[in-house]
Order: sequence, then C-alpha cells, then structure tokens
Amino acid sequence: MNPANKKINPKSMANNFKTIFTCSNCDAQFPKWSGRCLECGSWGTLSEQIQDNKDLKKEALKRIGGAEIIDLKEIKASSLIRFKTNILEIDRVLGGGIVPGSLILLSGEPGIGKSTLVAQIATAIKGETLYVSGEESAAQVKDRLTRLNCNLDNLKFISETNVEKIFSSALKVKPSLLIVDSIQTVYSSLIPSEAGGISQIRAAAIKFLELAKENDIAVILIGHITKDGAVAGPKSLEHIVDTVLYLENENNNNYCLLRATKNRFGSVNELGVLEMTGFGFQEVKNPSLIFIESGTSDISGSVIGCVIEGSRSFLVDLQALVSKTVFGYPQRKTSGFDLNRLSVLSAVISKRTKINLTTQDIILNIVGGLRISDPALDLAACAAIVSSSQDKYFSRETLVLGEVGLGGEVRNVSRLEMRLKEAERLGFKTAIIPDVEVKAGKLKLIKVKNLGELIGLIK
Repeated sequence: MNPANKKINPKSMANNFKTIFTCSNCDAQFPKWSGRCLECGSWGTLSEQIQDNKDLKKEALKRIGGAEIIDLKEIKASSLIRFKTNILEIDRVLGGGIVPGSLILLSGEPGIGKSTLVAQIATAIKGETLYVSGEESAAQVKDRLTRLNCNLDNLKFISETNVEKIFSSALKVKPSLLIVDSIQTVYSSLIPSEAGGISQIRAAAIKFLELAKENDIAVILIGHITKDGAVAGPKSLEHIVDTVLYLENENNNNYCLLRATKNRFGSVNELGVLEMTGFGFQEVKNPSLIFIESGTSDISGSVIGCVIEGSRSFLVDLQALVSKTVFGYPQRKTSGFDLNRLSVLSAVISKRTKINLTTQDIILNIVGGLRISDPALDLAACAAIVSSSQDKYFSRETLVLGEVGLGGEVRNVSRLEMRLKEAERLGFKTAIIPDVEVKAGKLKLIKVKNLGELIGLIK
C-alpha cells in the first residue's frame, strides 16, 4: 500500500497530541480558554497550542526525583546481631537466632505446638515482645504461658484482628519481637474481602513486612497449612517473608522436626529435633537415639545408615519388608524414603545380582518418621531389601554407607569421615563403606565395590 494513501486514525492522533492554552505574558498553561489569565490577571493573552504527549511525559520524568544510588564499597560490613531463643535446635535452624527486622513464617498442622513454640521464644529473648492473637483471649494466652512457666515481665498482649490497629500499636510500643497468631485471622480495612482470603493474607503480610523493615522489629507470623501440607493462602506469601519454618510430627509422638525451607539469614539444610513435654519444647541433643530402635535384636530387613542434615549427622534405621506378590504387579511403597529411588534400586538389584525382585512386593520404612533424600542411604536400602528377601540379617553394630549406581557399583558419599565419627561415638564396631581412603578411628572398615560383594557379607 502506498504510504501516501494510508488513512490516519483520528483517535490515535488525539492520544498523541494535547491542546493547551498558554498565557503570552506569564507562560501559565490552562486546559481551557478564558478571557483573563488566572495567574497574572492579563486580558486576552491566552493562545491555543498543540503539545505532544510524549514530550509531556519526558518533562514529567525529569521533574520526578531519582532514587538514591548507594556505592556498596562504602558500606561497612557488620555482623548481624541475633536474638537467642535459648533453644539450640531453634537457633540452629534459624542460622544462629532471630535477626531484628526479619519476617518469619511458622507453619504446621493444627495442635502440633506452633503457639507453644512462639510463646517460649517470646519469653526467652531479651527485649519487649508484643503478642497478637485473633484466635485466643488474653486469659487463654496467659493460662498457657503460666503452664509453660514463662516469664511475663516483658510480654504484652493485643486481642485484635485489624492490621492497621496492630500496626499503630506496634509503632507506639516499638517491641523487639512481634508475634501474630495467626496470619489467616487478621484483615486489612483497605481490602474489601473477608479475613483469610488470598488478597487479605497477601496485604497483611506486606504490611507486616513494611513494619519489620522500617522499624527493625522482628515479626513471626503463624500460618495454617492445607490438607496437602502447603501453607494456606497464596504461594507468593513464602516469597514475601525472609524465613519459612515448618513444624512437623508425622508419627504423632512427642518428637517434632523443625525445618527451614527458606532462610535469607542461614542455611535451609538444618534440621531441629524437639521433644514436647509438659513444660513446652525441649531440645534433643542426641537425635540418633530417636531414629534407631534401642534394644532391638538382629532381625532381617533392618539396617543402620547415616544421614547429614545441615551441619549435623545422625544415624537412622531402615527397615525393609519383601514378600511375594499375590495379585497383579509388584508393589513398591515407602515411608520417609523416595519412592522413585526405591524403584531404581530394586531394578538394579534384579539386574546386577541373582536376586529376582520382579515378583516381590517391597515396603521400605525409615524409623522415626524422618523424610530423607540423602543418596548415602542407597547401599543401606539395598542391604535391607536383600536381607529381607533372603531372611538373613546385618549386625546392629554395623553401619552401611554408600551410593549405588545403575551398574551396581558402590560410589563414595559426601562427608564420609564425619558420618563414621558419629557411628564411632555411638559405639558401632563395623562400617561397610565404598572402596575409598578415609580415616575411621577404631571402626573396622569393610570396603565394597559393588552389590555382589555386599550380598556376600550377609549372614
């Protein structure tokens, strides 16, 4: 088409240009014509002019002040001052304690002990704490704190669900720690929806983030989880906060696991083991005793392995049950162990050894309700499966470590020496490991190169 014959859209012309009236005496601008200039009072001085909207936008951008540019080389590095909770397991998961001005999300199943945990944290730190609850009254909160033998000298309480009122009270008190129980019960007057909705939860979290960063107040938000184990509300809530903690208890016993799935001030690989008592949570200094059945005699299908979570290592007990498939395809079920990894290991055993598992159901369990994805448990899982299928056993004083490849070879694992020291500290005598050079102390090392050599060690 000839450009000369191209039609011009009058709407686009109107959008690109704007008519204004300018005073020839004082250069004042007006959107409409009038006989007299309202700025200088002159008569008949307004004339019509056409301006480009793009030029107006450029002038507006020039009038807007730019953001402050900071040279990071001039900023002096300073170590973060953290609030200690006096519970080493919690401090370890947080990376050393609570950082002032941080926003922490604590979630878990109903009745698992979230309110108990934050109550202990509130009375343990130095400085004033403001406890906000939309679920309990002041008398109920005080009764729980009294039962836990908590110190109430530096603890203040607010029974309110309006975010703006909470924000105003927090600015007056300026506490070191603000606890909100829970984020699903509070609402903002600026959002026209009920408390607990997606928009309300997001707006409240952003408001508390503003409070934390601008006033250097540490904020802990308690959040409920849905049936599938996710935090109720938008997934973006986890992107807003600095730290996301999960309190878990899969076997309904007195032991709880505290994990950090996000932590801007520490590692996310740390695992805290807590024990619920009549006076609240207490730290478990030796978690290996929880995940290993004490007093258990030698039984088929039970093998001891070692995992590392963050900066600590502890032993776990893997139990396997292999039985003949009665109907249909063979079943593969796990508890605490990756199901896909179990399918791979069972296929490797069937292919690389003389043990046929294609007609066998396999059930693999990690004692204590722990969920593990450490490849160092591959060899222990294979040993447990072979032990159960042949109805033979490994000694309870033997540790099995190693990663298993698709060719049946046994590979080295990370921090092997650290795992062996933990086993030696707990009184183990023997360790079955990959064929590598490592310091073992008093442990007797049995090195294997493949699954065939491992099977030959089963009594």
